Amino acid sequence: MLHIWPVLPIKIWNPDATWEGEGSNNIIAALQHNDRVCQIELDNLSSLVLERIAAVSQEPFPAPTHLRLSASVTETTAPVFPEVFLGGSAPRLRSCEVWGVAILRIWKLLSSANHLVDLFLWDIPHSGYISPEAMVTVLSATANLVALLMAFRSPLSRPNPASRQPLPVTRIVAPALTDFSFKGVSEYIEDLLSQIETPLLGDFEVELFNQLIFDTPLLHDFFARTDMFKARNRATVMFSRDIIQFKLESGLSLRISCTYSDWQISSMAQVCTSSLPLFSTLERLDISEDFFPPHWQDDVENGEWLELLRPFTALKDLYLVKNLGPLVTAALQELAGESVMEALPALRNLYIEGLRPLGPIREAVGQLVTAQRLSGHPVAVRRWDGRS
Repeated sequence: MLHIWPVLPIKIWNPDATWEGEGSNNIIAALQHNDRVCQIELDNLSSLVLERIAAVSQEPFPAPTHLRLSASVTETTAPVFPEVFLGGSAPRLRSCEVWGVAILRIWKLLSSANHLVDLFLWDIPHSGYISPEAMVTVLSATANLVALLMAFRSPLSRPNPASRQPLPVTRIVAPALTDFSFKGVSEYIEDLLSQIETPLLGDFEVELFNQLIFDTPLLHDFFARTDMFKARNRATVMFSRDIIQFKLESGLSLRISCTYSDWQISSMAQVCTSSLPLFSTLERLDISEDFFPPHWQDDVENGEWLELLRPFTALKDLYLVKNLGPLVTAALQELAGESVMEALPALRNLYIEGLRPLGPIREAVGQLVTAQRLSGHPVAVRRWDGRS
C-alpha cells in the first residue's frame, strides 16, 4: 500500500515479533524502498528470516539513523549478521543495537557509519566472538561514539592466551566516549582497555564472569590513568543472590557473577587487591545486601572478610547492614587490638544497622571496643538506621 501515500520516511518494526502472515510480507516490501527507510527495529529473528531480509536489502541505505536486530530466543544456533545487509552502507546511522546475533560481519556496515553515537552489542554468542584488537579497530573508526555496551553470552568468549599481544606503545583515543558497559571475562576487558584512552568517560559498568583467580593489573592501570576514578570518598559493596558488586559513589560499578557467598567475598577481594589500590583514599565503605541476598554459608571464614577490607587503608567509617553486622564484627574481633590497625589503620567508626543495647552482637562489639581502646587506637561503634 506504500504507493498510495506521499514519499515519506519509513520506519520498519514488528511490534508483535512474529514472522508469519501478511505482516512479514509488508516488512519485506518496505525494505525494498532503501532510499526512504529511516529506522529498522526487528525482533525474534531466526537465521532463515535474517537471510530473507538480507536478500532484499543489498543496496546501500542512505537514510537509516537507528537499527535494532534481536535473535529469536528459541533458536539453537545464533543467526549471523549478513555482510550484505543494507548493502554494507548506512552513513547516517547513529544508533545500532544487536541482541543475540553473531556479529562477525557487522563491521563493514559500522565502518560506513561515521556519525555512530550508540553501539549496543547484547548477548554476543560465542560464534560471534570479536577479539579485543578488532574492537579497538572499530573504536578507532567511530570517533563520535558516546556509548558502548558489549555483553558476551558466556565465559567461553575469551582471548587466546597464545595470541595475546604485548602492551601497546601508543593507545587509540575514544574522544567522545562517556558511557562504557561490559560483560565478559577479565582477560578481555584488560586487553581492550589497555589499548584505549577515554578522556571524557563518566559512567563505567563491568560485570565479570566468575573464575578461580582474578589478577587484573591492566585494569588497575586503566583506573589509575582515568580522571573519573580519582578522589572518591565513598563506595558500597553489595551482595545479592548471584552477583557481588563494588560501586563507587558515582561513575563505577564493578560486578562479579557468582552464587556462593564465600566465592563472592573471595573473588571481590582479589579484584579489589589487584585492581583498586588507587581507591585506598576511600574514607567510607558500606557493606550491604539487596532484596535477594545470597545464602550465607556457615563456613565463611573471618579471614575472607579481612582480605576484602585490607585494600581500603584510608577507611575511617565502615557501615554494615543488620545481617552482616555479626559476620564482619566477628572478623574484626579476631584482629582486635594492634592487628586491626595493621589491616585498617584509619578506622574510627563502625556503624551497624539496628544495633541493640543487649544481645550477642553487642557483647562482641563491646569486646572489640575494649581491645581497641587498650591498644591506643579506639574505634567507636554506633547504631545506624540503614538510610544515610
